[in-house]
Amino acid sequence: MELQISPLTTSGSLTFKVNRQKPELVSPAKPTPRELKLLSDIDDQGGLRFHIPTIFFYRHSPTAYSDPVTVVRRALAETLVYYYPFAGRLREGRNRKLAVDCTGEGVLFIEADADVTLVEFEEKDALRPPFPCFEELLFDVEGSSEMLNTPLLLMQVTRLKCGGFIIAVRFNHQMTDGVGLSFFLKTMSELARGSDAPTVSPVWERHLLSARVPARVTHAHREYDEPAAVEGSGDEDTLVTRSFFFGDAEMSAIRKLLPPNLINRSTDIEKLTSFLWRYRTVALRADPNKEMRLMLVVSARSKLKNPPLPKGYYGNAFAFPVAIATAKELTEKPLEFVLRLVKEAKSSVTEEYMRSLADLMVTKGRPSFSSDGAYLISDVRIFADNDFGIWGKPVYGGIGKARVADFPGASDYVSFEKRNGEIGIIVPVCLPEKAMGRFVEELDGVFVFNGGSKGPNKLITSSM
Repeated sequence: MELQISPLTTSGSLTFKVNRQKPELVSPAKPTPRELKLLSDIDDQGGLRFHIPTIFFYRHSPTAYSDPVTVVRRALAETLVYYYPFAGRLREGRNRKLAVDCTGEGVLFIEADADVTLVEFEEKDALRPPFPCFEELLFDVEGSSEMLNTPLLLMQVTRLKCGGFIIAVRFNHQMTDGVGLSFFLKTMSELARGSDAPTVSPVWERHLLSARVPARVTHAHREYDEPAAVEGSGDEDTLVTRSFFFGDAEMSAIRKLLPPNLINRSTDIEKLTSFLWRYRTVALRADPNKEMRLMLVVSARSKLKNPPLPKGYYGNAFAFPVAIATAKELTEKPLEFVLRLVKEAKSSVTEEYMRSLADLMVTKGRPSFSSDGAYLISDVRIFADNDFGIWGKPVYGGIGKARVADFPGASDYVSFEKRNGEIGIIVPVCLPEKAMGRFVEELDGVFVFNGGSKGPNKLITSSM
C-alpha cells in the first residue's frame, strides 16, 4: 500500500513529493533472548525522555546495483541480533525506574521514494537544518513518539530520483547517546558491506552507571535547579531556525577576540561554544540581571576508571555540566571571561561527578534539567563517518533539528564540507525571529571587522 503525499514547499522554494509505503516492523534476523534489562540511573533521568532525529544523505554510486532500501533493511535486521534490546519496549516500574522488555517485536521501518535529486538539495542550500519537508523524510508514525511501550527506533529510507538516498533515524534517548548510536549505525554499515560481525561488540552492563548504595550526592549539579517562574521577555515572536558555517576564516576571527595566552590552552570547540553563548545572549536582550545558563554535553567515557566502561558500552554516558553568568556579565565582559566559564564547566565532569549524578537521580525523583535561560550545546560530528560501502560516507550526516523536543535552546556541531571543498562545522540555531535578526547582525559585524567571511556567505538557510 502506497501513501501519496502532496507537493510540499519550504522557504528555500524546494518542492517535491514523497511516496511512502506503509510502516513495518523489522525484527532481529535471528532469535534473541527474552528478558527484562534495567536501564542505568544516567539513562532514565527525566531530561532524556524524548526522541532524537538524525538524517544522512548519500550520493548515487555508478557501481551500485543494489537497492539501498533492501540493503539497509537487511542490515538493520542483522544489527538487531547484536543490539536486541532495541527491538524491545520500555516499561516503567516503581519510582519511575525504566527497564527494557526484550520482546523482539522490532523497530519501525518506512520505505519511501521522493521525486527530487540530491543536486536540487545542494542548489537550494537545503542540505543542512532546517531540511525541506523533514517531517516527510522522517514520518512520525501515529503513537510512535511515546516513550513507553512503543518501538525504540524509527528508520525511514527514501530513494531519490538521481539514485542517491536518505536515511533518517529517530531514536529513544533513554536507550543510548550519540556515541552509542554511532556504534549501532557503524555495525549496520559494516554488516551492509558484508562483515560477519561488528568490529566493536555491543555491551549492555548498565549497572556500571547505577546509583550507589547508599546514595551520596557530592556535587551541586546546578543543571537540575528547580525551574524559575517564567516571565515574558517581550520578544516572544515566531521561532526561526538558521544554520551557520564556521570554517578557518571564522575561527581565525574568533581567536582574535581572545588573549594569546588563552588561545593555545583552549580547543576550537571551546572557543566556538563561548562565542555562540555570548552573542546568542546579546541577541536575546534578556534582563541584565537574569541568570543565563550554558549546558554542555560532556562525555564521561574516558573519565570512568573504577570500573571503566567497556569499549562497546552503548548506554548514555555523559553529563550536562552548566556554566552560569548573568546576561550583563556575558554581554559586557570580554570573551575571555565566557571562555573560562566554559572550560570550568567542562572540567567539572569527573568520575565522582558521574557517581553523584546517578545518586541524584534516585534521591530527587529523576529530575529534568532546568531550561530557564539555558542554551544546550552538543558535538555530534561523530555521525559524519557512517559509510554504507558502495555509497561511501554521507554528504551530510548529523542532527535533524536545532532543538530538543519542545526545548528550542539547543544547537549541535555537525561536520560539513561546502561545495567549494571548504571543511568546517555547521551549527543550527533556533531563536525568536527578532532575536535571530540581531544574532545575524552581531555575527556579521564580528566576521567582517575581523577579516572573516562576509555576512551573506555565513548565513546558510532559514525557515519560519
